[in-house]
Amino acid sequence: MEKYVCTLCTWVYDPNVGVPEMGIPAGTPFEKLPDDFLCPACLADKSAFVKV
Repeated sequence: MEKYVCTLCTWVYDPNVGVPEMGIPAGTPFEKLPDDFLCPACLADKSAFVKV
């Protein structure tokens, strides 16, 4: 699975880790994140992310 980086703050979503503090388990591909997912670091929406 591929990582995605927030273009506003450079936080990286790693699907192998997920975001447990947001209830997103490891193994969740970026495409399967909820539509209302926000970057945990800067609160940008999914459109601010690009594939690394």
